Amino acid sequence: MSSLDRFIISADHALRTLAGAVHAARPNPADGTPARAAAAPELDAEERRLSGALMRVNHVGEICAQALYQAQALTARSPELRAQMVAAAREETDHLAWTQQRLQELGDRPSLLNPVWYAGAFGIGLLAGRAGDRTSLGFVVETERQVEQHLAGHLDRLPAADTRSRAIVQRMAEDERQHADAALDAGAAELPWPVRWAMRAVAKVMTTTAHRV
Repeated sequence: MSSLDRFIISADHALRTLAGAVHAARPNPADGTPARAAAAPELDAEERRLSGALMRVNHVGEICAQALYQAQALTARSPELRAQMVAAAREETDHLAWTQQRLQELGDRPSLLNPVWYAGAFGIGLLAGRAGDRTSLGFVVETERQVEQHLAGHLDRLPAADTRSRAIVQRMAEDERQHADAALDAGAAELPWPVRWAMRAVAKVMTTTAHRV
């Protein structure tokens, strides 16, 4: 496949991601839990608002994950790394579909800034990929570790009665841990602390903004 073909596929993927035209390949982990009704009657109004805000942040995270993995796949120097990035992106598509479905059930909406988040994450992914495969893998490790911590915090904040959101977040955290471990096994380089700090600062801005907008 030529570079132009990969770019066209990546652009098509971006449009489908932002349009919400995504479908999970795996069953939704929330399917075994009660209260599937859109209004989530097991939650009061305040709990629904909190769950909606947290799941919107998680949905934004998955928008960014798609952009990052697509950009890193485009810039990967080895076919093996490209295949690893594409496979991880497919699993992240499940997360995107699950969080999108849960937002709909809660009667809430995605972030209005999703195109901005996607564009920014894609640019960061390009920079990471251009730095070389080991650095790109190191970026995956740091990103997924930060996401895992972020999801653990959401499990602490989600209402206890919101078993559907909690099931989704728990499965997402497990997948993120596996992605980080796979990147380590593939030879990831440790990123310098200023880079890790900058990544945390950018993530903080994104999560704080997406909680409301």
